[in-house]
Amino acid sequence: MISVIFDLDGTLVDSEPNYYESGRRTLERHGVPDFTWEQHSRFIGIGTRETLEILRERYGIRAPVEQLLAEQNAAYLELARTRTDVFPQMRELVERLHAEGAAMAVASGSSLAAIDAVLSGTGLDALLTTVVSAEEVAHGKPAPDVFLEAARRLGAEPADCVVVEDAAPGARAAHAAGMACMAVPYTPDIAGDPAFASAGLLFPGGQPEFSADAAYDWLAALRTA
Repeated sequence: MISVIFDLDGTLVDSEPNYYESGRRTLERHGVPDFTWEQHSRFIGIGTRETLEILRERYGIRAPVEQLLAEQNAAYLELARTRTDVFPQMRELVERLHAEGAAMAVASGSSLAAIDAVLSGTGLDALLTTVVSAEEVAHGKPAPDVFLEAARRLGAEPADCVVVEDAAPGARAAHAAGMACMAVPYTPDIAGDPAFASAGLLFPGGQPEFSADAAYDWLAALRTA
């Protein structure tokens, strides 16, 4: 039986605008104005803590990472509860898998509080009850830790798991975990990243091209292979 492990941000939900805005506010508070979406986009798929560690060093911010993380999480939670949209075709896929009793989990670089806020705010918490945050493992993506922990909690072997991802670090993490990957790049311009070359199913056009029917049929074929 195939178990499906979903990344959250950019895969199930379009939360990146909220991450960008919360990060921009945090950096501005610490003397870094004009942090752009283009700059933010380079960190898509990397955990919040890892991102802040890099930015803190790059901009010479004196505040400790823990403080920056707390500030950004507070700003993000405020936005996440009311301004997060689920990609419609992803919701349809989750609902179909849930209806047939498929084992599913969310494995994300976000904090547990952020994951809970998004899932409860969108109603996905009723469908996805197994959740792993990068806070709970030693290393975030592109290390495989979150996916391996998700498999452990589902009682599944890594080889029997499929990861659904939008970002190159997540695709690398899936490969490192020994799991198949369904890739839906957050932006089409990253579809050519070598990390996606090993994906079993790739939607190069991203979410506009993603089809719940095509994804479900591919997963069904894996189950019978």
